[in-house]
Amino acid sequence: MVWRNNKMEDLKKLQDDLWDYAETGFKEYKSAEAMCKYLEKKGFEVNRGICNMDTAFDAVYGSGKPVIAILAEYDALDGMSQEADVAEYKPLKDSTTGQGCGHHLLGVGAINAFLELKKIIDEENLEATIKLVGCPAEEAGSGKTYLARDGYFDDVDIALTWHPSNISSVSTGSHQACIQCYFRFKGVSSHAAGSPELGRSALDAVELTNIGVNYLREHIRSDERIHYAITNTGGHAPNVVQAEAEVRYFVRSSTGPRVKKLYERVCNVARGAALMNDTELEIIFDEGLVDIVPNFTLEKVFRDSFIKLGVPKYTEEERAYAKKFKDTYDVDVLLNQTYENVKDVKKLKKNIIESELNDYFVDKDHSDVCYMGSSDVGDVSWVVPTAQINVNCFSYGASGHSWQWVAQGKSSISFKGAIHAGIIIADTARTLIKNPNLIEKAKEELKERLGDQEYECLIPKDVLPHVY
Repeated sequence: MVWRNNKMEDLKKLQDDLWDYAETGFKEYKSAEAMCKYLEKKGFEVNRGICNMDTAFDAVYGSGKPVIAILAEYDALDGMSQEADVAEYKPLKDSTTGQGCGHHLLGVGAINAFLELKKIIDEENLEATIKLVGCPAEEAGSGKTYLARDGYFDDVDIALTWHPSNISSVSTGSHQACIQCYFRFKGVSSHAAGSPELGRSALDAVELTNIGVNYLREHIRSDERIHYAITNTGGHAPNVVQAEAEVRYFVRSSTGPRVKKLYERVCNVARGAALMNDTELEIIFDEGLVDIVPNFTLEKVFRDSFIKLGVPKYTEEERAYAKKFKDTYDVDVLLNQTYENVKDVKKLKKNIIESELNDYFVDKDHSDVCYMGSSDVGDVSWVVPTAQINVNCFSYGASGHSWQWVAQGKSSISFKGAIHAGIIIADTARTLIKNPNLIEKAKEELKERLGDQEYECLIPKDVLPHVY
């Protein structure tokens, strides 16, 4: 099979445009429109605004079964502003956002997979329906959760996706379920010196909540995490008792039922804080997503494609570029990291020492372990067999949500990773289409893993996609 795409320049421009837009969850208007127009230029009919999300879309090609969905993302992160190609922390002057998780690459790679798979279907006269699904707000908003909740994947047989990384491997294991919320306190303003007895500090309530949660941490499971950020301090004048204040929380656990219980414990802490200082509390549910259900059947097919097609190749210029970013990290720290399920850890550490970036396929053992972090891919994985890969797009050392990832997001290295991810996904989908027994095996595995459990979306039906 000869892999090609004659429009690499157009895809590279799309990558750069998405990096420039750097729009956060449910605000990806320019990004989504750029991707839609690219697909329309290629002759596809695009459906915008699916499942009540303005920045969600899909494009469909083919007919009949199986139906394979390729998941794309494109949202950015706040607080991740950074100049491109600069190997030092240097935020842009006119922006606070940046592609700190490489989702612009994820979107481009998914589009390339869709284009390559269309060629395969046409050239080999295969019966299949493929969907490119534009999924907004992975970082904050859980776009895929709304898609799963509202039945978008009901006719889908397999879902495939990828994520930029600094190693090339098949993703395995689970990730945490997560609930996000705001605790909004209302107090009474007063002169902090002249009449403090008349005031009720909303900011104190926020601080009491955070203190209480920090004591709660001692009594939660080792696979649970709680994070917060104060989103409204109530003002900047110390001599005014703050009449309003707000804090945003992420609550994570290994399963949906467990995260619901932990979330209620955290809510009780906030309720107690309001009681302690006589303020009013409003709890605003923001979003929720469930844990990922791994699928070893699909992971093996992905692995076979990786073994057959290899990993991206790099020039000396690209290696010199990567070295500038690798040198911003302490190599000893990299060597002491935990590399979950890697079959040959010694080989990986040797590569870290000797190479500027990962240049071979890192083979892993299958895993059922729940790793720290969350993704709305989890909701998809509960309703349809799902798998994903990682493809190297950055130097060694760089990690997600870092300025180093943002800085390298326009590089030829990152572009090669995105294009190669599309090639791997397309080849994996081809194998599945030509071997329907593998699809049935993946479905049976999902059924066995779930047992008598049913998918329960953590976002209530009356909560629509939103931005607070």
